[in-house]
Amino acid sequence: MPGPPATRSAAAEEPVATRKTTVLQVREPSAPWLVHAGTVLVDSGPLVALFNGADRWHAPVRAWLQANPAATLVTTWCVATEVCALLARRIHNEAALDFLRWAQRGAIALDRAAEGSLTEVLRLSERFADLPFDLADASIAEAAARLKLRHILSIDADFDVYRDRAGRPLVNLLRR
Repeated sequence: MPGPPATRSAAAEEPVATRKTTVLQVREPSAPWLVHAGTVLVDSGPLVALFNGADRWHAPVRAWLQANPAATLVTTWCVATEVCALLARRIHNEAALDFLRWAQRGAIALDRAAEGSLTEVLRLSERFADLPFDLADASIAEAAARLKLRHILSIDADFDVYRDRAGRPLVNLLRR
């Protein structure tokens, strides 16, 4: 006995000219930040995360850097010292050396404190003494004022409360 007759789908029986086609529009997800091409002061948190693949901020920092290839990264010697200490303690000495090699290749510039920087760091530290404001943070705030920069990369929400001399907030490009 022959089996049941073969069935055809309704779409196959429908003439091609009358078939409805659904066009799917797929858009790339937008990054949570805007592209920045200027100079950016970088705090220790993103730098530690960049050199520590296990850090929860590792992927967001890498993504920000990849999305902003024209950004010029600058940090302070205080931050570099903190980064090296944290990388050596949390991972291994080699991670700290990798950070220094990366800086030596020009991936990030180390700002030299100017005459009067220590006085300004002390003033900022006293002004924000009730906040968890350490030397590295104070050096970033001082460099921002001295270099007339407002854009920073930090994983710390602390920077959200600080203002430049004109009363404008620093713009944390990583936490927008």
